Amino acid sequence: MARVFISIGSNVDRETNFRRGLDALRQHFPDYLHSSVYESEAVGFSGNPFYNSVFAMETSLPLEELCALLKQIERDHGRKPSDKKFSPRTLDLDILLYDDIVCDVPAQLPRHEIEKNAFVLQPMAEIAPDLVHPVTGVTLAEMWQQYDKTQQKLWKVEFPT
Repeated sequence: MARVFISIGSNVDRETNFRRGLDALRQHFPDYLHSSVYESEAVGFSGNPFYNSVFAMETSLPLEELCALLKQIERDHGRKPSDKKFSPRTLDLDILLYDDIVCDVPAQLPRHEIEKNAFVLQPMAEIAPDLVHPVTGVTLAEMWQQYDKTQQKLWKVEFPT
């Protein structure tokens, strides 16, 4: 079984789409950890604020099959394959870590957003503070402690899960 961390994000009808995405993940992976939900400003483009969180679970799915499943869940919830990278999203599901695998295909692992974006790092550090990043060799708690929190604004929101 692989230990996997997935980021969940939405800024288009975000409450509805975020909830639907979370529910779909729960259906496939009923034994999970889920961080608090955070609101953050759009990064890389002008757009509505996002809801973000991190979902952690174990799976026997190979990495390629998990990637395909997440893309299908995104499409089932209104995301189009033609959507630009930095644009509004109904649902964004990205694998952040898949065990300690380091690769670029079929997904960039570990995902660079862990180090760059508060909306990924803070929820990861919340649910797995002692986890060591496979490239930096630093725990997520230490990474969050060292992160420049003036870069991006982030607010915890009440979101019944």
